[in-house]
Amino acid sequence: MRLYVYVLQAKDLLAEDSYVKVQVGKHKSKTRILRNNANPVWNEEFVFRVHNIDDEERKIIRCCHQLGFLLKSPRLASLRTWIAEKFFSHYLCEARATMFPPTTSFIHTQMLALRTPKNLRVHVCYHMRCFTRKALCLSITEGKHLMKAIASRLEKIFNKNDQDSRNGDSSELSSTPSDYEDCVEEQPSSHSFEEAMEMMQLRDNEREMPENLEGGILLDQVYVVSPNDLNTFLFGPDSQFMKDLAELQGTTDVQEGTWELKSGDMFCLTRTVSYMRAATKLVKAVNATEQQTYIRANGQEFAILITVSTPEVPYGNAFNVELLYKIFPGPELSSGEDSCHFIISWSIAFCQNTMMRSIIEGGVRQGLKESFDQFSNLLAWNLKILESKDILDKDKVLATLQTEHQSDLELASEYFWNFTLVCTIFIAVYVLVHILLCKPSKIQGLEFNGLDLPDSFGELISCSILVIQLERVYNMVKHFVQARLQKGSDHGVRAQGDGWVLTVALIEGVNLASLESTGLSDPYVVFTCNGKTRTSSVKLQTCDPQWNDMLEFDAMEEPPSVLDVEVFDFDGPFDQATSLGHAEINFLKHTSTELADMWIFLEGKLAQSSQSKLHLRIFLDNNQGVETIKEYLTKMGKEVGKKLHLRSPHRNSTFQKLFALPPEEFLINDFTCHLKRKMPLQGRLFLSARIVGFYANLFGHKTKIFFLWEDIDDIQVLSPTLASVGSPSLVIILRKGRGLDARHGAKSQDEEGRLRFYFQSFVSFNEATRTMMALWRTRTLTLDQKQQIAEEQQNQGEMSILEGSILNSEDAKMSRVYSAELPINVKSLMEMFDGGRLENRIMEKSGCLNYVTTSWEPIKPGVFERKLSYRFNCHVSIFGGEVTCTQQKSPLPNDEGWIVNEVMLLHDVPLDDHFRVHFRYEIEKSTLAHNACKCTVYIGITWLKSTKFQQRITRNITEKFTHRLKEKIGLVEREILFATQQDTCI
Repeated sequence: MRLYVYVLQAKDLLAEDSYVKVQVGKHKSKTRILRNNANPVWNEEFVFRVHNIDDEERKIIRCCHQLGFLLKSPRLASLRTWIAEKFFSHYLCEARATMFPPTTSFIHTQMLALRTPKNLRVHVCYHMRCFTRKALCLSITEGKHLMKAIASRLEKIFNKNDQDSRNGDSSELSSTPSDYEDCVEEQPSSHSFEEAMEMMQLRDNEREMPENLEGGILLDQVYVVSPNDLNTFLFGPDSQFMKDLAELQGTTDVQEGTWELKSGDMFCLTRTVSYMRAATKLVKAVNATEQQTYIRANGQEFAILITVSTPEVPYGNAFNVELLYKIFPGPELSSGEDSCHFIISWSIAFCQNTMMRSIIEGGVRQGLKESFDQFSNLLAWNLKILESKDILDKDKVLATLQTEHQSDLELASEYFWNFTLVCTIFIAVYVLVHILLCKPSKIQGLEFNGLDLPDSFGELISCSILVIQLERVYNMVKHFVQARLQKGSDHGVRAQGDGWVLTVALIEGVNLASLESTGLSDPYVVFTCNGKTRTSSVKLQTCDPQWNDMLEFDAMEEPPSVLDVEVFDFDGPFDQATSLGHAEINFLKHTSTELADMWIFLEGKLAQSSQSKLHLRIFLDNNQGVETIKEYLTKMGKEVGKKLHLRSPHRNSTFQKLFALPPEEFLINDFTCHLKRKMPLQGRLFLSARIVGFYANLFGHKTKIFFLWEDIDDIQVLSPTLASVGSPSLVIILRKGRGLDARHGAKSQDEEGRLRFYFQSFVSFNEATRTMMALWRTRTLTLDQKQQIAEEQQNQGEMSILEGSILNSEDAKMSRVYSAELPINVKSLMEMFDGGRLENRIMEKSGCLNYVTTSWEPIKPGVFERKLSYRFNCHVSIFGGEVTCTQQKSPLPNDEGWIVNEVMLLHDVPLDDHFRVHFRYEIEKSTLAHNACKCTVYIGITWLKSTKFQQRITRNITEKFTHRLKEKIGLVEREILFATQQDTCI
């Protein structure tokens, strides 16, 4: 005899790592372990050979969880104890028998109790099978009913003799109604689609819109139709659109189930749709089943999760395809029509591990792309698409805002029309009339002419009340004037410069918190981006302000990553304002369409208690297009020491899709490396203007992380060790509380709570390190630091580098390029360095333009220094480069001559920031003649950055300047000798 045991699935287990163990006598088997899965699907079959079922002990099934879920459950533990105490001598065993019918909507339970004559052991086996996406939990009362149902069923079975139980158990169980049906969840109730939507709307107030599925986006479009109408158009009963789509795609045998409401911990609306998919070139026609479930439906926002099962395709039992349809309101239109944003995302839920995972994903991706291309085309035939240019047209969208603001007089009338002001005016007028009507009182007490004191305590109290009221009115007037003057600070100021321009339209606020007894506040909003701030106008005495303010940030060289938003309660320009809430908008996590019209919820105790939110419209434009990106790459190339090229559109698009980035994000460089966790993970490191990203795909297991440059607190370089296999490591440390989305890629977390990421095994470690350090410094420097660096560079240029190079000129490898005995004395030859007429004439003849020098100044005892600058003409250099030099001269011992050290910095020539040229002139008295000197010149090059053209540049500079030195010294010699001959003739 054979015993068949089927292990199907489980839902909502408390333990995420689980397996099922099956034992019959001495024969044991178990399913595979499914990790990180609270809803495991095994779909495994076990076959056991049984010879004598009466004499053997049989343990049919036991579900074991690594966290002890079944043993710790009080409901199941009490049930096991109850069975063991009540049924000592009874026996039940029927292969593939079921105690309860499989049509039960909540739980299908199988239980087999076994005994042996010598040793009693009772085993209870539970098989959970839910028909909704999220299983419902039994209450304590339902647990008691469950125990009673099991007791009554066992009593009916065990009261019969053994022979009757062997022959009639199965028939009785199938024909007798189950007592358990009374205590399980009610069957799903059927309602019309409209009624079901209304019931979902009543119960769907607290649910949030789910995130897009990780597989990617299949459709992202805005249509001119209300969300409710689009939802009915797609998922209503007998939808004509779905019929047209089935005809277009060749789908047959479509059977749509009715929408059914299921109550419990998760109230949801679900239906089942089955059909025959058309054959393709690779796959024959197969049956498919869709389980459609509404996750969210509140009348304006809808989220429908569809699970597609195709068991007849190759490896069809190993995976299910999940589709998420999201429908929510789109941007407001100037025409007044409704619009909705429709997004479809997908993912694959693997039921079991398979080596064909990557092939399955590729096939599903291609099939979904073709299918939803037809879907989007058909939808475009039926509905009007709102063009992206209309959504993102900043001028058109902002033109719809109310540009007419209230006048100061209207605002003043609303602000001052209150009891305090009316009461104060009344008292002031009353006192003034009293003064006019009454006669001057006589001087008494301590009064004298010009001083009239209160004559009673009543008068004193009246005066005090009047003074207090006048003070309050004065403060109100002062507060109003200050609030109106704040509007003139930076609100309404147009952006200046070229680059990335950020425009923020502040529309309105809802439910802003208040600290005043009146329950109203004076809110204004401060926006901060890349160290720059913009402030909105102040709205007085309101918790639901209507701003309609437009603020622009000056053009930025780097694309901004984050916009910080904080709402304050105005208390005067010099008082410390109270924060009413704050928020952070990450441009990388929102599309341009989402930014064009978005509501943001504020964080903070006050804001969260009041559920405060702001309505914003944000536009990020690049007014120079590709030129801004090229300038940024040129600037970063100088920092890195290597020219950076603009990547191809295809490579940029692939990078953006990989990390779901907006289209304005551009790739700078990428490197192959290891992400070190418990085990090194081979992947690729991507560097862009705003993020650091890492991606790896190891046998279908994808690892994808990214974080902002602003999130990085420190970058460290670790020396090679045995653990790093002889390669240096790069450690990236994030700020506390930042980069939490990427924490699964961090190797450790330090004592301060900062995430640490380890990267190693770079092909070019130095290049990767320089690139990352340059990008990080550029993004993290504050505005003041950038301005300070710019001023220093503007004022000093490269002189500080030159001065440092003068002192270290001995480190350069100097080679002698000229040495000669000249028939002139040392003093005459040194005139070529005195800045006089001879030097200017020589430099002009040697091809130097705009020659300017400073006078020699002593910097040390016996050491003098000067600076000079000039420009080569086109015959000397085709680039016409500019030259700045620093020269130092010092005398030789015993006044035998001079040593002149010179450091030359070339500008506007290729790779000019990679090297410095050093010259050393040694001019001393000649030992061969009395009125002669010896001149020796050395040349050396100091390399600041490495380049593969180093040898070529060295050779070219040495040859060029050797020829120029010979020519220049020859001109000096001829000029001096010619002047000497003229003096002799005279």
